[in-house]
Amino acid sequence: MKTSNRASNSACFLALLIAAPLAAQSPADVYRADADRIIAAALADSAAWNRLAELADRFGHRFSGSASLERAIDWVLEEMRRDGFENVRGEQVMVPRWVRGQESLHLVRPRAMPIPMLGLGGSIATPRGGIEAEVMVVTDFDELSRRAGEARGRIVLFDPPWRNYGYNVRFRREGAIAAARAGAVASLIRSASSYSMRTPHTGSMAYDSSVRRIPHAAISSEDAAMLRRMIERGERPVVRLQMGAQTLPDAPSRNVVAELVGRERPGEVVVMGGHIDSWDVGSGAMDDGGGVVAAWEAVRLLQRLGLRPRRTIRVVGWTNEENGLRGALGYRDQHEAELSNHVLAIESDGGVFRPIGFGFSGSDSALAILRSIARLLRPIGADCIARGGGGADIGPIMQRGVPGMGLNVDGTRYFWFHHTEADTPDKLDPREMAQSVAAMAVMAYVVAEMPERLPR
Repeated sequence: MKTSNRASNSACFLALLIAAPLAAQSPADVYRADADRIIAAALADSAAWNRLAELADRFGHRFSGSASLERAIDWVLEEMRRDGFENVRGEQVMVPRWVRGQESLHLVRPRAMPIPMLGLGGSIATPRGGIEAEVMVVTDFDELSRRAGEARGRIVLFDPPWRNYGYNVRFRREGAIAAARAGAVASLIRSASSYSMRTPHTGSMAYDSSVRRIPHAAISSEDAAMLRRMIERGERPVVRLQMGAQTLPDAPSRNVVAELVGRERPGEVVVMGGHIDSWDVGSGAMDDGGGVVAAWEAVRLLQRLGLRPRRTIRVVGWTNEENGLRGALGYRDQHEAELSNHVLAIESDGGVFRPIGFGFSGSDSALAILRSIARLLRPIGADCIARGGGGADIGPIMQRGVPGMGLNVDGTRYFWFHHTEADTPDKLDPREMAQSVAAMAVMAYVVAEMPERLPR
């Protein structure tokens, strides 16, 4: 789940005030020279952004079950071998395969016009010829419950104002269930987005076996507002929705895995990465090609600088985060026997914008150590370690006791482009991405290099 970093910023400021008297005793001081070298190397060029742009431009979207995802994985594995990484491999998992097909939405009355839309992942298709029906607009589930008698035979549009991703995504996930329960023939949502240029956002949705399945799609905030205005003026807008979506049998995919093997304790692992898959729109640059490439580039820098730590650093590009988490679950299952020796898991899945630090979930003693290490990141303003962090792909191993961290960034623009056709490399700044690389490299290196392992 992607969320705002504002709460993390406040928590970091308070934590720094509390920790200030202990700063002079920080054990991280011994790694100052190495950290400075890592940061300088990361900021010296745009290598990370250039590699991300090549991934995005060469392969486009990388949706689970698609040929483009598997071609991208082949390329990443070959490039990692060329970079000199060790134990490079693809670890197979089976992933869901939902295919969008042809889709469209048209306003029929009070005037004719096409409306940009995106079917939501997992939705069923409309009947052949589509569904034409009057639109009913509601703000939330409570309003739908109060007005359930009006929904029968209509297309329900959920038009909640933007609060945050956690709130707004509920209508994407559960909207079809609530609308079907009220007797609607299809459901639409105002996209879960803080800003729009008439760009609908896709994402996963859910069904409930206790109610009939109906088609479910997203439209832009501008078009949701237009339909609401029409109804408030006493008009009765009618739309025609056509969707050709299919759910096909599961398909084989792979987690991307590569390592910088530890020189003294190779069996102890710091795992770091993002998810290699994306939605089937845009090119998955921000979500989450940037996270994968940042982790990859971080370890490549350590290798290039001759900084081989005591413990192994493992880069992972998890597959199928977007609509199934099969890569995360597969990694947990395939590495179950060694999870007791996973020292730390670090994930980047919020866009590699300007880094402000990390969120951490683990013991208080580990948090204190990580906050002292974070002092090394003050030159790039990424020295904040807030309580609470992780990510969807490291969630399954965190549940097994592995401490988890998520890279926190200035995510102001993240939900402008999230799950849209606009998720392309130009939305990311090369220097900000380089700073994210530096933050991940320094944190992973010091945790992997310290004489004592991070306590649980």
